[in-house]
Amino acid sequence: MTEKNISGTLEETLAQIRHICANSSDILINRITAGGIPCAVLTCEGMLSTAIMTELIIEPLTEIPVQKDSKAFYQYLEQNLLLSLDRPVIRNFDELFRFLYSGFAVILAENQHTALAFGVQGYAVRSISEPSGEANLYGSHDGLTEAVRTNMSLIRRRMKTPLLKFELSTAGHLSQTDICLCYMTDRVPPQMLRQIKKELDSIKLDTILSSGYLQPFLEKCRGSLFDSVGLSQRPDVLCSKLLEGRVVLLIDNTPFALVIPKLFIENFQTLDDYQHKPYYAAFSRWIKYGAFLIAVLLPALYIAVSMHHPELLNSTLLLILTDAEQKAPLSLTTETVFVLLMYEIIREAGLRLPKSVGGAVSIVSGLIIGDAAVSSGLISTPMLTMTAISVIAGFVTPDLNAPVTIMRLLFIIAGGLWGLFGIGLLGMAVLYNLCATETFGFPVTAPLAPFYSRAMRDVATRVNFHRMQFGNFTVEEYHEQNS
Repeated sequence: MTEKNISGTLEETLAQIRHICANSSDILINRITAGGIPCAVLTCEGMLSTAIMTELIIEPLTEIPVQKDSKAFYQYLEQNLLLSLDRPVIRNFDELFRFLYSGFAVILAENQHTALAFGVQGYAVRSISEPSGEANLYGSHDGLTEAVRTNMSLIRRRMKTPLLKFELSTAGHLSQTDICLCYMTDRVPPQMLRQIKKELDSIKLDTILSSGYLQPFLEKCRGSLFDSVGLSQRPDVLCSKLLEGRVVLLIDNTPFALVIPKLFIENFQTLDDYQHKPYYAAFSRWIKYGAFLIAVLLPALYIAVSMHHPELLNSTLLLILTDAEQKAPLSLTTETVFVLLMYEIIREAGLRLPKSVGGAVSIVSGLIIGDAAVSSGLISTPMLTMTAISVIAGFVTPDLNAPVTIMRLLFIIAGGLWGLFGIGLLGMAVLYNLCATETFGFPVTAPLAPFYSRAMRDVATRVNFHRMQFGNFTVEEYHEQNS
């Protein structure tokens, strides 16, 4: 019924509205005579500002001179009164409810087949604050909020160019969630943009409650361990991606934007890399590369060498490990998996519990794992040390937490069963999975595979801006070079 056009008398239209919304208590219908024409002003409680509504809508309506008919009344509203900057014309009930639930005031007049909507939004939103993730020392400290139009303004403040385009649409059959595509018209690959729009149009979900609802539709490789669509809460990071020819998707009611596509190498890059001297930024990046390898491989290498290749250890270290493991009742593989699973349980408990109780989790876990388990001989000290170093190294790349957690366990099992051969075999499988991951024709391993030599200046190292200003590369250049 919402697809029907507005028609009939004012009473019939209001009766259809009440029927569609089942007399919902938040729909406010106010009858009024303006300019001698019977009208109705429709609003949604809690979605608009009462002060703005009174000043811009109610008072001007009461001062309209008498009009000869409803058509003249609409013409007077459109030509003589501003009322609001955002003033779409509504022709069916679907549009009416979408604007009504978005904080618009809707005006209906007798014997008119359209309605006028005026943007007077004033619902409560969270103020702009520092992002909870992606911390930095020298960059800006404002992050995205839950309001999509506020997020649009945060990007526009940094990109004052008409080449930056915003395209608003809705997703979700029932939620009618506002989504916004952002891109630079001179840099985005047209074919990729068309494919993204096609994928978004094909989504048939009832509701869109977070970015995770849309991300799977934009990731083309479903069996991949790594994300090909990124998340960011920082408007300055989003602007840098737009300049590289990416597409940013803002979603109403979530402070995280989707970046299409995402490159694997970007997990090791931060905004502070461009604030420090190039030599320190390069050093910091190589620390992150090493931390990633340590997080994934260190426990597995310890198990593989201790169980299958003890000849690789010197005699002193071998005696220390042998003495420590003789007192442990479980095998190395079982111990490591047990400790990692306990860590994941503790981490999940710390995330979900209230902040007032979260500190108790750290104290209890430290007493149980750090002291009692080792003192009782249930867990060996070297193995616990290796596991702790691996977990701490994983904190360096928080965006890779999910794949690192799974890969760490898989490598531990492979190393325990087949030693270094098993680790090498699984490593090739992971590398194959990573290289096969792409989205809309762009591989996530770029610019390493396919190799793009000029991009190494911002991957293997970080050159200064004097050289970088003449060597920016875009996603479209990857496509042109490797097509």
